[in-house]
Amino acid sequence: MNAQTQFSGGFQNAPVEAAVAFRAAMTVMARPGVIRPLIGAQPPAPLSIAAGTLLLTLCDPDTNVHLAEGADTEAVRQWLTFHTGAPITAAAEADFAIGSWQALGPLDDYRIGTAEYPDRSATLIVECDALHPSGVELSGPGIRDTAFLSLPDVPAFQANAALYPLGCDFFFTCGDKVAALPRSTQVRTGG
Repeated sequence: MNAQTQFSGGFQNAPVEAAVAFRAAMTVMARPGVIRPLIGAQPPAPLSIAAGTLLLTLCDPDTNVHLAEGADTEAVRQWLTFHTGAPITAAAEADFAIGSWQALGPLDDYRIGTAEYPDRSATLIVECDALHPSGVELSGPGIRDTAFLSLPDVPAFQANAALYPLGCDFFFTCGDKVAALPRSTQVRTGG
């Protein structure tokens, strides 16, 4: 990786772009099933614009990041370290993990919090080939009646929701789009 690539790809106007990206990330987490644009970063391949923007927005030197197979490249490691200072760790220590659904599994590898500190769990950034407001039915906090979202593994998300208030939270990214699924959301297949 050349020095120009390592140092480029961050926010051009960090205070403004980070604030806009943070608001988009919190909006989709508060409103499961909503898909929003998320731009600002130009990360190295294979990271999407939305995933890179999430990493720049949510990570810092106190945030452990796990790069799953495929996302764990020298270019991504150097870019993430330069722009955020976030340590790259194993799945068991991760605050955030990023990769494809298959590469991130199994969910048992990640922290789900404790009864005293349910917030000490991992958030997974799942890189998707497609992201649609259709598929499985979502209900719970932040959803008026029901919402719909394309998810890669319904039983895994149902099992995660059953752990509430423990469990992992999820962002789904595709290109410059993001959606989220907090652990409080119930997931049902249509019937």
